Amino acid sequence: MGDDNLLATLEQSLRQTRATRNRLSARLTDVELEAEKLRTEISEMDTIASQTQAAMYRILSSVLTRSSPTAAPSDTEIEFALRRDEALGVSPPAPPPPQHVQPPPHTHYPREPREHRGPIPPVRGDVEVKDDRFYDRTIPQATSLLLRESGGPLHVNEIYNRLLEGGFQFTGHNPTISIAVSLNRNRRFRKVAPGTFDLMIRDAAQAS
Repeated sequence: MGDDNLLATLEQSLRQTRATRNRLSARLTDVELEAEKLRTEISEMDTIASQTQAAMYRILSSVLTRSSPTAAPSDTEIEFALRRDEALGVSPPAPPPPQHVQPPPHTHYPREPREHRGPIPPVRGDVEVKDDRFYDRTIPQATSLLLRESGGPLHVNEIYNRLLEGGFQFTGHNPTISIAVSLNRNRRFRKVAPGTFDLMIRDAAQAS
């Protein structure tokens, strides 16, 4: 009698186990179908993203092509390039942690309207190389030295002129845009106006 009861209990457990297994199998099938659907949608999003990126490159190229071959990109074109660079996945630099340094009065640089800062400095075509101190430097390294020496923000056109004077070797067709993008990606710098950058922590830079 005891064996019959045990056998009945085991049979019931077996039925329950098989029923649970069948439910899980059916659920797995549904999940696999949903996963395949999601993979298809992700692939479609990747295609759209690639097409959008290609369109952005074409637009930027057409904008720059309309400029004179010897003219530097305008601030509008530089800002467009920065927005495009950020849209392609490069986030703006996060501010560094506070340094708790009391700023001396002469190192405060309020952001002024463009009309108060004078005209945009031109890219000079007659820059003479004075030395080779920037020959083996990166753009952020060389610009950091320039901003320390200048005591204030510089426009990318002026940065370009001074880098050439220091023997910096540029590659590419739009060096001023390359400077802007490089500085915008680096947390050591902050953009204080269109095409104009300064050191993120000027007091610490001057004290070092």
